[in-house]
Amino acid sequence: MSGGTVRVLIADDQMMVREGFSVLLGAQPDIEVVGEAVDGRDAIAQVRELAPDVVLMDIRMPELNGIEATREIVAADGSAKVLVLTTFDLDEYVYQALRAGASGFLLKDASARQLAEGVRVVAAGEALLAPSVTRRLITEFSKLSDGPRPGRAAQAAYGDLTERETEVLVLIAHGLSNVEIAERLVVAESTIKTHVSRILVKLGLRDRTQAAVFAYEARLVTPG
Repeated sequence: MSGGTVRVLIADDQMMVREGFSVLLGAQPDIEVVGEAVDGRDAIAQVRELAPDVVLMDIRMPELNGIEATREIVAADGSAKVLVLTTFDLDEYVYQALRAGASGFLLKDASARQLAEGVRVVAAGEALLAPSVTRRLITEFSKLSDGPRPGRAAQAAYGDLTERETEVLVLIAHGLSNVEIAERLVVAESTIKTHVSRILVKLGLRDRTQAAVFAYEARLVTPG
């Protein structure tokens, strides 16, 4: 972020959607829309050129969809955060985008306040992991994941976690914030932040959303 301003790239194949989000976000004093992309390939090119803090990424786009674009952006530039846009919450493709490295998702009918706050949350390095929606999405589509059950490598990965770190990881997967986890475990919020940081480093993950997906796919949390 430059001078506290969040730089945003909007990627959507519908001009009216791009223009609408651009107007809503442009009205915020701490957010600047630096570009608009018409498809996934365009989004990747503009991320390289403009180096935005956050990419608002539609999933269904021509040329290259939002999932593949997210995967390439995350792999190429660890500083760019992707916030997925979707028309409805139980969308299998959203789950795939989270697995590809997106930091969270928003519904396209989100209010201007929700949109701006979502951008700020993701730009700050947090995951947009709303307990009421994102956890349900992860739960539903982790059931449909065609990947194998965790083998020795995955077991070894979460086996490196301490008992308390594993406990924190499970609570993250349930959608609890740092404050809520601290209250649940009766410790300081700063202690939980330290645990979360160590979990992400040990598992090689970007953020809390990725940690939640990992917990479900490693069967540390039972979907349902």
